[in-house]
Amino acid sequence: MKLNICHLYPDLMNMYGDSGNMLALIRRCQWRNISVEVKERRLNDKAEDFKNQDIFFIGHGASRQQSIVAQDMKSIKPYLKEAIEEGKVFLAICGGYRILGRYQDANGATLGLELFNFYTEETTDHFAGNIIVETDENYNLIGFENHVGKTYLNGLKPLGRVIFGFGNNGEDKTEGMRYKNTIGTYLHGPLLPNNPRLCDKIIEAALRNKYGTVELEKLDDSLEFETRRKILELIDPKFTSLA
Repeated sequence: MKLNICHLYPDLMNMYGDSGNMLALIRRCQWRNISVEVKERRLNDKAEDFKNQDIFFIGHGASRQQSIVAQDMKSIKPYLKEAIEEGKVFLAICGGYRILGRYQDANGATLGLELFNFYTEETTDHFAGNIIVETDENYNLIGFENHVGKTYLNGLKPLGRVIFGFGNNGEDKTEGMRYKNTIGTYLHGPLLPNNPRLCDKIIEAALRNKYGTVELEKLDDSLEFETRRKILELIDPKFTSLA
C-alpha cells in the first residue's frame, strides 16, 4: 500500500515543531511497510487538482505568513473542497486551522477560505500553555497551545472537549474541529508524536478512503506512552492516568 501526502506551504507554515507531524506520519507508515510519497505545495505554484493525494497537512505560521498563504490558497480552494468532501484526510494546525474558516488579520481585514462555517475573532486574549483534550473515541490528546483570538464553531463538531487548558476560545470547552476526515486543531507539541493513536487514526482513515477495509498492524508504543505519562505528570500528577 502507498499513501501520497501533500505538505502545504512547508516553508511558510512551520512553527513550533509542526514538521514533527509529517515525520510521525511518514515513520509510522514506513514501520508498517506502507510506502509514502510527499508532495510540497509552495507559494505561487500552479493550481492543480489533488486526485492523487491522500493526506493534506498544513502547520502554523506567523500572522504575515498566514495572510500570504490564505491569499494563495484561493486558487486551490475548489480542489481542496472536493478532496475534503471525498473523505480525504486533512490535518490543519493553529494558523493553518483558522485559514480553513474565516478570521481577521492584525489590520482588521477578513481572510480565510471559508471552507467551513467557523470563524476566529481577533482579541487581546493569549491562550498559551499545556492542554489536555478528551475525544469521543475514548482516547485523550495532549499538546501545547499558543494562539491569540477566539474560534467559534457555529455548530461544527469539535475535535474534543478541554480537560485542561483553553482550546478554541477559553469559554465553551471545545478544541479544534472535525468534519469527515478533516481535523483542525490548536495543539502543537507537535501533535502527532505526542498522540500516536491519533496519528494511526489518520493513517487508517486515509488507507480506508483509498483501499477500503484496512486494519493497521500494531506498533510497540511503550516509549511514546511513557513520554505521555511524564508530560501529564509535569502538568499535574492527577492527570497521569489519562495517558
